[in-house]
Parts: sequence; structure tokens; C-alpha cells
Amino acid sequence: MTTPALFQPLTLRGTTFRNRLWTAPMCQYSVEERDGVPTDWHLVHLGGIARGGAGLVMAEATAVTPEGRISPWDTGIWNDEQRDAWARVTSFIHSQGSKAGIQLAHAGRKASTYRDWSGRGVVDHRDGGWTPLAPSTLAFEGLADPTPMSQDQIADAVAAFGTAARRSLDAGFDVLEVHAAHGYLLHEFLSPLSNDRTDDYGGSLENRARFLLEVVREVRRVAGEEVPVFVRLSATDWKEPEGWTVDDTVTVSGWVRDEGADLVDVSSGGNVADARITVGPGYQVPFAREVRERAGVPVSAVGLIVEPAHAEEIVASGEADAVMAGREFLRDPHFALRAAHELGVDVDYWPAQYRRGTFAARP
Repeated sequence: MTTPALFQPLTLRGTTFRNRLWTAPMCQYSVEERDGVPTDWHLVHLGGIARGGAGLVMAEATAVTPEGRISPWDTGIWNDEQRDAWARVTSFIHSQGSKAGIQLAHAGRKASTYRDWSGRGVVDHRDGGWTPLAPSTLAFEGLADPTPMSQDQIADAVAAFGTAARRSLDAGFDVLEVHAAHGYLLHEFLSPLSNDRTDDYGGSLENRARFLLEVVREVRRVAGEEVPVFVRLSATDWKEPEGWTVDDTVTVSGWVRDEGADLVDVSSGGNVADARITVGPGYQVPFAREVRERAGVPVSAVGLIVEPAHAEEIVASGEADAVMAGREFLRDPHFALRAAHELGVDVDYWPAQYRRGTFAARP
């Protein structure tokens, strides 16, 4: 029997993933000390998914600077204490046979907000909030007015991504992902709906993409030749033709490929509050397929992919090179092992402690 495509290994640069069913980065908002240091929650959350068979376990959007956090409860990678705490997490992920990835992020104008269960909207300065940075004075609806970044601040942010990449490698991460989606800082620069600058970082597509390309170039420099670098892009603002479009995404995907990115993680939306998004199982897969075909770059697909047979179809048909699942891994950290069973794959990475619970071990 031919091994299903979803469970065939994939090699990018010097890293081989044991399968193509990966964990999407999912914010946990669980740093109660508000210092960016990952905790036991992150160890158990991510470690459980690694134990459950995922080929790649991607940590949540992790801020490269304190003001780059979405909320005060986010993880960070801007100091050595955070690096050392992440090392404990990656060590366990590796012990289960998975690869560990980290999403390097800056929230831009969507920073300094409450997590859902602690409040709504903007965190007041008296409660530990801060003024967000952004390309322009344009605010995300319902959030704080941001401060436009100077070119010196942009250069500092590029350097911060590079330093965060170095700490991430020292912490044991196998994959570095640059977060340029969901209305956060790099996406804000890309989209004309959030960037009305008139300098070298605004106006034309080339100018709006300049910041992202500088970040990718710096992360690749730090990563060297063996470590895969991913870029997450929102394929559309869902506000065409005036917003960010699929055609823009295809063009920029080619540019990040040329700067050393190995895979584009294709999502969508998040940059404007009034976007009208039609959702359904695999609703973003056509975007991934278009980027893969037109930009000539490997892609991952994400978005309401919850059935193993559907994930297999996406990879087997060539629509994407890998599938990232989010909510399904929250519901079932053993989603990858369950998918193997449903697709008839006898994988050898069931934890020894759990083998008595495998379907093959039934009395």
C-alpha cells in the first residue's frame, strides 16, 4: 500500500518533517507574569501536540519586542530568560520526534489589547498597556491610535527580528516563521488599507513590501543555509480591489522566496474589522494553491481543515505541500495519530506509554 501523501516526509533545507500535518501557531495568552516568559502551560500545550504525532509543532505568535505583543499575556523572545524557557519546550517536542517552529511576530497597531477572558479592547497604560506602533496613524477599528514608525524605528524592528531569530535557534527551534499576516505589523505595511505613507515604505507595492523583505533577508542571514524560514501571509484583506489582493500575495511570495523563504504559510484576513469573509471547510485552500502554482514556492494550507481525508486530499492533489491545523489540535492534541489511523497508516511514533491504547492493540 502506498503511504498517503499526508504521511510522506517533507524535507526543506536541512530539516525533514516526519509528516505533513502540522500545528498552526495559536496564541495562548497565558503568561500570567506578563514578562513574555513561556510557562508550564506552553510546555504541556505544545508538548501534548508533539506527543500526538504532529510533524511540526509551531509555537504561537511570539513577540520580538515588548511593544510587539498583542497582549501583555503573550510570549516573547527578546531576552535570554525567554530563550532559556523556550529551550525546555523545544527539548520535549524533539523528544517526541516532532520538529519545533516559532512564529516571530510584531502586533503593530493591534498591540496592547486584552485577552478575551480579561477584558475588551485596549489595555490602559495604568494596567500595563502601551501605545502601539504602526505604518501610519490609521487605527484598527475600536483600538488605540498608533504612532507611525520612523525609518530608524523600522530599522530597529528589522534588527529585533534578527536578534529574536538568533535566540530562537539557541533555544532549539528548527523552523523560523515570519508573521506577516492577520493585520499585524508587517501585514499593515503591505496593505494600502493600513499604510498611507509617502516615503520608501509606502505607496507602490515594492515600497510597501520593503519592510517585510528586509526582515526576511535578516532572518535568513541569521538562520544560515540549513534552517527553514517560513513566511505567513494573509492572501487577501477580503476588501478587493482596494485592499491587499491575491495577486499582491503571489507577487510578494515570489519576492520572499528570492530572499530565502522556503515556504509560504497561506492564511487570510485580519487587517480590517469590516471584512466580509465567507468561511467553510478549507475556505483558504484555493489561495494556497494559487500561490504554489503562480509563485513557484512550497505552501502550507490552513482554515477549517478538520477531517483527515480532507487534509490528505489537499496534499495528494498538490494544492499544498503541508496542512496546518489549529482548532482541531485544540480539540484533539492527538489529531495526527488519529489521522494516521483513519488513513490506514501504521506510524512508528506512538508513544510507548500509549501503545496499549492504539487501535491495533485492541483485545
